[in-house]
Amino acid sequence: MLYKLIIYVQGPPNAGRSYLSDHMNGVRQVQAKYPALLFKQQLTALLEKIYGMLRDNLKREISSLLGLCIQAPRTSHATLVKGAHFKVATEARLILIAHWHSIVKILNNYLKIMKANFVPPYLVCKVFTQIFSFINVQLFNSNGEYVKSGLSELEHWCFSATENYSGSAWDELKHIRQAVGFLVMHQKSKKSLKEISKDLCPGLSLQQIYRISTMYWDDKYGTHTISQEVVAGMRAQMTEDTDNAVSISFLLDDDSSIPFSVDDISNSMVEIDISNVDPPPVIRDNSGFFFLLHNLE
Repeated sequence: MLYKLIIYVQGPPNAGRSYLSDHMNGVRQVQAKYPALLFKQQLTALLEKIYGMLRDNLKREISSLLGLCIQAPRTSHATLVKGAHFKVATEARLILIAHWHSIVKILNNYLKIMKANFVPPYLVCKVFTQIFSFINVQLFNSNGEYVKSGLSELEHWCFSATENYSGSAWDELKHIRQAVGFLVMHQKSKKSLKEISKDLCPGLSLQQIYRISTMYWDDKYGTHTISQEVVAGMRAQMTEDTDNAVSISFLLDDDSSIPFSVDDISNSMVEIDISNVDPPPVIRDNSGFFFLLHNLE
C-alpha cells in the first residue's frame, strides 16, 4: 500500500537505510499512524476529485445528444402508412438512431480510455452506473416518448462492455424502461390499476404512472391510454396521499454523490506480484528507496 510506504521516504536521503539499521546516524523513530492517515486522506480527496471530473465530463458530452434524441422529429402512425411520406419517416428514424449511436460511441471511447489507463473495473462500473442513472433521469423527466430504439442501443452496449465494466448500469434505466414499455403496450385500457402498478410498472410511483398515462400519447404505435375508471382511481388515491402528507413528486433526482469509499476500492483490488518488476532509475538510484529494492531482491 502506498500510504504505508510513504513514511519511509520522508527525511534525509539515507532515511530508508538508517531505519532498517536500527535507526543509526541519529534518525529518530516516528509514529507511523498519523502520516499514513494524512496521506490516505489526501489520496482519497484526489481520487474523488478525478472521479467527479471524469463523470461530469461524460455527462456534459452526452447531454446535448440526449436532447436531440428527445426532440427528434416524430411522424404519426397515420402518416407512416402514406407512401408519399414514407421516405420522410424513414429519414427521421435514421437521424434519431444516429444520435443514439453517437452516445454509444462516447461511452465506448471513455471505456477504452479507462481500460488503457488501468482504471479498476470496480470504478469503471461506478462511472457507468451513475451515467446510466443520469440518462434515466433526463429521459424520464422530459417529454420524450420516442426512446425505445435508444434503449435497445444502450442494452446492446451493456452486453458488449460485459458486466465486468458495465456493472448494474442497465438496471439504472428501470424507470424509463418501464415507462416506455407501458406506453407502447397495446390494450392498456383493459388493465386494472393493480396490474399496472404491481406487474407492469413496479418501479414507478402512482404519480409517475398517472403522468405518463394522461400526458403522453403514443403516436408511433397508435396505442390507447388507460380506462377512465383507472384514471379516476389514481386521482382518488393521490388525493388521499396528499391528505396524508405523502410526497407527490413525479420527477427523478440526479445523484452526483461519490458512490464508493477507499475501503471499497481496496477490497476490490487484485493482488499484483511485483517481484519481477524492474524499478525505474529514479527509484533504483535513490538510496532512500533501499528498502524497496531490498524487498524486490
